[in-house]
Amino acid sequence: MLFGSAAVLTAGLWSGLKPESARADAPMTFEGLVEKAREAAARPFEPVSIPAPDLIAKIDYSAHWQIQFRKDATLYIGPNKSPVQFFHPGRYFPEPVRIHVRDAAGTAHEVPFVSDFFSIPEDNPALDLPEGFGFAGFRVMRPNLEPDWISFLGASYFRTDGPEAQYGLSARGIAINTGLNVPEEFPRFTAFWLGPPEKDDEELSIWAELDGPSITGAYRFGVIRNAPYGGHLTRVSAHLFLRETVERLGVAPLTSMYWYSERDRAGGEDWRPEIHDSDGLAMAAGSGERLWRPLSNPTGVTTSSFMDVNPAGFGLIQRDRDFENYQDDGVFYNRRPSAWIKPGGDWGPGRVQLILIPTDDETFDNVVAYWVPDSPTEKGASFQFDYEIEWRERDPLPQNVAWVVATRQGQGGVPGDPLPEGVAKMVVDFEGPSLTGLDRESGVVPVVDALNGRILKPIDAYPVVGTNYWRLTFDFEQTGPEPVSLRAYLKLRDRALTETWLMDAWVERGQG
Repeated sequence: MLFGSAAVLTAGLWSGLKPESARADAPMTFEGLVEKAREAAARPFEPVSIPAPDLIAKIDYSAHWQIQFRKDATLYIGPNKSPVQFFHPGRYFPEPVRIHVRDAAGTAHEVPFVSDFFSIPEDNPALDLPEGFGFAGFRVMRPNLEPDWISFLGASYFRTDGPEAQYGLSARGIAINTGLNVPEEFPRFTAFWLGPPEKDDEELSIWAELDGPSITGAYRFGVIRNAPYGGHLTRVSAHLFLRETVERLGVAPLTSMYWYSERDRAGGEDWRPEIHDSDGLAMAAGSGERLWRPLSNPTGVTTSSFMDVNPAGFGLIQRDRDFENYQDDGVFYNRRPSAWIKPGGDWGPGRVQLILIPTDDETFDNVVAYWVPDSPTEKGASFQFDYEIEWRERDPLPQNVAWVVATRQGQGGVPGDPLPEGVAKMVVDFEGPSLTGLDRESGVVPVVDALNGRILKPIDAYPVVGTNYWRLTFDFEQTGPEPVSLRAYLKLRDRALTETWLMDAWVERGQG
């Protein structure tokens, strides 16, 4: 058995492992990995070969869950001795991934796939897999080995458990043709190199090779546990090369789940009041404007785009952190992390895009957000994007404006009067120091606009008694088959007091 020897791997050097079990690579640099990706883009895509596909298909969810990585096989990487464990392949993660360990000098060794790394029940079909099959991915553990705090598993997906040790939304290396009428591509990380940190505050650094039918890439990740704001931080440098023209290139993509919340509770039949990993898209535009777009569960796939130049940040956010609003004591949606993308360098013109897909349960991700550059994405094009992902409770608080704390929708009209047909009411609550001390006599003005619809008077904005909130209320009606695109904020004279609230809504609640 090799797990006892593997546990003493430090600084990229095997100790006591049989020579035939570990293959040493030539010294490598990240620049060399970038050049390798560039050269691969000039060659046709070759799909990965899955050894024993019929056998791997037998390792279903239940069988895969029974397979446990042995604690005494844990690898300790770099001077921080970061504990790393590996994922076994299965039906939902069949493609083998090569994993290497490298030292500060660049010497790298491939970690062999050995079944003895895992504790596998005697009746599990995984016991019949051939040696050397390949791992599905890996995770970095906390110092006591429980639990893991960051993992890379499946295609180009990775995620952390955020400030409250609860996994939720995921990030991806890249999104290709998401939300279009052509098939979406899912490029994957085919190989990883785990090594010592490249900056003083990092736990370790991770290099990854990306490959897909239309794209190749080299990625550098610097991962930090317990960042100053209370969550985790992932530094990303992505070098991308297009081997084919793509219609839509989604940079720094985030993937999440939204079923229903207080705004569209009628759309969910579960006993819990709200079910979602994220409740909104937040954006800090390059101009300084802050935007909030509540998520929704539409009846068909919808796409929202927010044009910008050099955005300061964007992310899928879980602002509602109150357990009482979820009542889920099993998976704790109130603890789910938010992910805030902080671009580095000049990203130029483009758009943040939000894709919403209908769902009738909580088991599938149905929300995607990413940056789409305006640059041509033709065969032979290359890109470099540097950014940070802050895994935190919520988006950074706006400095000069109040923020949205709740969005609710219901029947329009006035209670006690006959209810008008085809009219809905929207209620938006704001909170923040820019509203402190203001009242109805202060001159606060609500600004509300609609596309594909009409705003009906009265429009009202006022402080909610006994709270720190200001409430904006208005009725609207739909003027065509398309959803009503709503935009609203509060201002005092020429100064915006709140972030801009944006919503695509139907008059019939639960469709927007």
